[in-house]
Amino acid sequence: MSTPPSDFESGPTDAPAIRIGVLVPLTRPGWAEAGRHLLAGLQLGVREVNDAGGIAGTPLELVVRDTAADPQKAAAAVDELARLGVAAVAGEYHSVVARAAAARADALCLPFLCSSAVLDTLTDQPTEWVARIAPAQSHGWQIYADFLLGAGHSRIAVAAQPSVYWASGTRILRDYLAPRGGTVTELDMGALTPAAVCDALVDQRATALLLLVGHPEPAVSIVKSVRRDQRLAGVMIGAPAGQPEFNEWATALGDEGASIPFLRYLPERAGPLGARVGTALREQLGEAPSFVAFEGYDTVAVLADVLRSHGADRARTAADWPRVAIEGTRGQIQFSRPPGISVWQWAWAPVQVVDRDPAEPGRFRVLHSG
Repeated sequence: MSTPPSDFESGPTDAPAIRIGVLVPLTRPGWAEAGRHLLAGLQLGVREVNDAGGIAGTPLELVVRDTAADPQKAAAAVDELARLGVAAVAGEYHSVVARAAAARADALCLPFLCSSAVLDTLTDQPTEWVARIAPAQSHGWQIYADFLLGAGHSRIAVAAQPSVYWASGTRILRDYLAPRGGTVTELDMGALTPAAVCDALVDQRATALLLLVGHPEPAVSIVKSVRRDQRLAGVMIGAPAGQPEFNEWATALGDEGASIPFLRYLPERAGPLGARVGTALREQLGEAPSFVAFEGYDTVAVLADVLRSHGADRARTAADWPRVAIEGTRGQIQFSRPPGISVWQWAWAPVQVVDRDPAEPGRFRVLHSG
């Protein structure tokens, strides 16, 4: 059902420790590369806390479970972690998976600090037990919509697969763009081939196509079809969910994967802490860290701050979300309850629209900030 503890735990296991349960996608169909970056940030954060003496002399320990993008597996892992006595649960990248984990954590009165999932409705009802580092989808995707309008795109097509997350993204874009003169046409990727998508873009006279689909497929095939269709030479491809952030994207698409704007949650210029952590993450990962790795590090920074106040008391951890005020790698982290958000939310992490430079696909260009 879940990864054996010895496979992925970090920190001392032969002495009493404060244990934090971690949910990450480490195998397919989960986005394993995102999971690896998220876990690297969490591990670095724990290592630094322990090197500095732990929590009042007690080390932190991660108990990691692979969700593989499976909501049921994540919910079962939360049950298991609660039985193991973890002080809190952290992590997760996929929004639908994080939603299932949040529901179980809320039901079990187990604090859950969500690192990287953005779906606005992380829980159906307001909860005191769940907090989130990542910005809500409506916040980031409205900034992306502003970028589209500023770049002259008002006729938008979205290639979408069935999912609560993709449906939410389509609705956010449509609701935001319609009063501003924009239109959003949905292309059902359950019924269309990549070639048919190209025909639909021509018929709709769309100037931008947004990929609200899984990676590598059908995203890679859609990009290749659109890039190689001479009728669509002026069409911009976008991926607001951030697929081009990771090296898998560049490996699969090469030059064709450049000039595809996406959202990432980094400041335009790193401060001293962000720069130091970025260097350490690069060394640990063997490549440039994504924003997801910084989300992992910031997650541990928040949990360590809360745990220093009272140890592993779950109820007091949840009660402390609103008093958090720490310097993270991407700015000052504090939690509040923005309208429409059912969990304690950092409002907001910095948001950028970036793409890979076509002249140097390993380099990112900042196109818009919000």
